[in-house]
Amino acid sequence: MLAGALVLVVGSLYPLVSGYPSFTIDYNRDCFLKDGQCFRYISGSIHYFRIPSAYWKDRLLKMYMTGLNAVQVYVPWNFHEPQPGVYNFRGDHDLEHFLNLTMELGLLVIMRPGPYICAEWDMGGLPAWLLHKKDIRLRASDPDYLNAVDSWLSVLLPKLRPRLYNNGGNIISVQVENEYGSFLACDYGYMRHLHTTFRLYLGDDVVLFTTDGSGDSYLKCGTLQDLYATVDFGPVGNATKAFEPMRRFQPRGPLVNSEYYTGWLDYWKEKHAVVSADRVSQGLEAILEIGANVNMYMFEGGTNFGFWSGADFSGVYKPITTSYDYDAPLTEAGDPTDKLLAIRSVIRKFQPVPEGPIPPPTQKYAYGLVALNKVGDLVDLLDILSPDNPIVTPYPVTFEDAKQYFGFMLYRTRLTGDVPDQTPVSSNVNGVHDRAYISVSGTFYGVLERDSLKNVNVTGKEGQWLDVLVENMGRINYGSDLKDFKGIIGNLTLGNDLLENWVVYPLNLDGPISQGWPHIMSDRVLKTSQTKNTTGPAIYSGTLSITDIGDTYLKLPKWSKGQVWINGFNLGRYWPVRGPQVTLYVPGTILSSSQVNNITVLELENAPDRPIAMFLDKPILNGTYVGK
Repeated sequence: MLAGALVLVVGSLYPLVSGYPSFTIDYNRDCFLKDGQCFRYISGSIHYFRIPSAYWKDRLLKMYMTGLNAVQVYVPWNFHEPQPGVYNFRGDHDLEHFLNLTMELGLLVIMRPGPYICAEWDMGGLPAWLLHKKDIRLRASDPDYLNAVDSWLSVLLPKLRPRLYNNGGNIISVQVENEYGSFLACDYGYMRHLHTTFRLYLGDDVVLFTTDGSGDSYLKCGTLQDLYATVDFGPVGNATKAFEPMRRFQPRGPLVNSEYYTGWLDYWKEKHAVVSADRVSQGLEAILEIGANVNMYMFEGGTNFGFWSGADFSGVYKPITTSYDYDAPLTEAGDPTDKLLAIRSVIRKFQPVPEGPIPPPTQKYAYGLVALNKVGDLVDLLDILSPDNPIVTPYPVTFEDAKQYFGFMLYRTRLTGDVPDQTPVSSNVNGVHDRAYISVSGTFYGVLERDSLKNVNVTGKEGQWLDVLVENMGRINYGSDLKDFKGIIGNLTLGNDLLENWVVYPLNLDGPISQGWPHIMSDRVLKTSQTKNTTGPAIYSGTLSITDIGDTYLKLPKWSKGQVWINGFNLGRYWPVRGPQVTLYVPGTILSSSQVNNITVLELENAPDRPIAMFLDKPILNGTYVGK
């Protein structure tokens, strides 16, 4: 026993004497040991995948100047492996560049590489191509799932190993999976498999941990022997009580709140979430007063650009807004808030804060109004937006069947007889995931919506196309079942007749738009922009010329719902008739002062008679729900 104790003492002093870095856990003193000394981190979550890479350093510097000594970082699997065996670590996907910046600024890193991360991100970070096998069991000991996980981790984890603190880097700990106790599988074999894999690639010295809600029911299935158990909770008055579940499962070692909530996410059709600066700062002080470690989730939320936003399911499907502002200390655009200053004042009571001011907000501009012209109805542009041969099938196929993981698919079938009277196109309660825009021969009739709108009345003549454009609004990212297949997942009927013999077009909007379409086809724009009809899915375009570059916010007054691109960059979904988000954040990094800026809009329902875009210097994230 004495010899073992001697080894522990020598082991804790050796790094300090020899100069070798070390980060471990001291279970006797209930603290982390950094280079042999008790250490407490005060950290903030930042998602590099929600922030343009040109702004990474600005955001990290603001976090450092607030007094944080660490940042917490998720890695979304689907962001980096869009197709099986195809990896993207370039540009805004350059994880190693982001980690280099944290090192330059002297920030430690808490890594959360998944494979599941939740994060209000599509499918919780799991790639949708896993659903090629319809009966796959996700986050469980399914050989098909584990093989895919092992392949991904064999690429990701070797990138992290040289960056571990014990190897001279700045990664002090690594989470295994994420909030597994909230998932009903409770598969300890799966967690043991991950533990073994993480040790294989990262070694025996790194601190591996789990995170779960602060409740016994969560910790029961989320924790595993040899993985350090941590919890998450928001502002509370009695932090000691909030940590009691952790102490029941992790009797000794440092107290850790891995997700201290500074705000909350927004859902379409609900109020904008706000948590006061006083409440957040007081709750933070309560945690720090008892000596606990804390990570603030989020410190900056950022933006769900493109099609990346996820969805929750609580009896009904709840898609998440494009903005992930989160009411965080740094806004969606990275601007310091009163909440940040209040947090900085609290941190100053417990550890030194760097001298000097917080870097200022980025420059914002109100560029004014831009007139947009109609390019054409979407169904008339299929040669550009779906150039490959369509799928011909007796019954509808899902997005996943077509290997179309995001965005839109157009389903077409011909009317087999005249429909002179209003007749309902109907789906069962969950036959459409997530919204379907119904037209007959170019006439727009309405929307089928998951969990709510189940019938649209149409008329038509034999042989006319019945078009069903289906929008994927984001896969479920949290809960018991992540297998959220998209498209028409059950049959549709017209009156009492089953609709059959479909022609299905997977749509690739990002491809041609990123290459300059439709602006490089000005003759076609002029030809088709005279179309008067403003209802139904259609493409609109316009240009903006500016002399000064800065961030801005795009408002689309009197538009209904759709998607926006500027200079080929997919800004995300707009839905002002639902709210609460009204404006889209436009980072200045995608704008140009030397050439015109191309604006492309896919409107899905109703465009205004005089279509315009408006650029403001302030966001509107708390618009009132006024829609249908």
